[in-house]
Amino acid sequence: MKWEGNRESDNVEDRRSSGGGGMGGLIGGRGIGIGTIVIALVGGWIFGINPLTILSALSGGTPTAQVQQQGPAQRPPADDKMASFVSTVLADTEDVWKTVFSQGGGTYQEPRLVLFRGATATACGQGQAAMGPFYCPADQKVYIDLGFYETLQKKLGAPGDFAQAYVIAHEVGHHVQNQLGITGKMDQMRGRVSKTEYNAMSVRLELQADCFAGLWAHHAQRARAILEQGDVEEAMNAAAKIGDDALQRGNGGAIVPESFTHGSSAQRARWFNTGLQQGSVKACDTFSARNL
Repeated sequence: MKWEGNRESDNVEDRRSSGGGGMGGLIGGRGIGIGTIVIALVGGWIFGINPLTILSALSGGTPTAQVQQQGPAQRPPADDKMASFVSTVLADTEDVWKTVFSQGGGTYQEPRLVLFRGATATACGQGQAAMGPFYCPADQKVYIDLGFYETLQKKLGAPGDFAQAYVIAHEVGHHVQNQLGITGKMDQMRGRVSKTEYNAMSVRLELQADCFAGLWAHHAQRARAILEQGDVEEAMNAAAKIGDDALQRGNGGAIVPESFTHGSSAQRARWFNTGLQQGSVKACDTFSARNL
């Protein structure tokens, strides 16, 4: 992926030098068994909205954050190559989505991206590195512990810088959903439908974020020719490696489609490719699609 020398975003906040905090009081007054927590982390930790949302849906409660006072936003060190990569990819998503929103008569509000290590406070609750990258709609921030990229490469078998860029673009896709009001509509359905039905809606939400990641790549390639040979394959491989069926199989369990919250490997790769090939928000309407 051709990224070095391109613009870096000013919306990156580096909290890696600050302490994390505990998980006490995470779910508003309701006790949740450890099994439920494991389900939420396994089902929601890879590229999604904060798994605290999943825990909330399973428990019937509302996440309450132990918000800690944060100091002034700190920029990453200039010589931190990985932070520069993240900042550059975020800037590229800003450029693409500003253009897409403008063409549709709207205004894109840029999210912030928070680099943290171990744990950090969010408006959705206490974020943990074990959750993987996530987006918190309440504060409109993407959170990522850069150690996840080692997990992506060594444990999940999805190496490559464009696979890493896909991670960021997917999370930004959740921010776009929030901007478009899609996330709010999902929240309104919580408690009104069964757990199986909500899981099915969650799958469509995640697949749309995959499609939005492909949409970003489509426009970034047309505007700046960022792709190198093998990049698309890296992203498609990453999408496949984190399908619900692949994760369930990797954890030694049975594949249970009714429990899917992010989509199968084939679905995730297919919707990323849809965005990549067509480059339109309309093409990413997973909620109207008859077949995923």
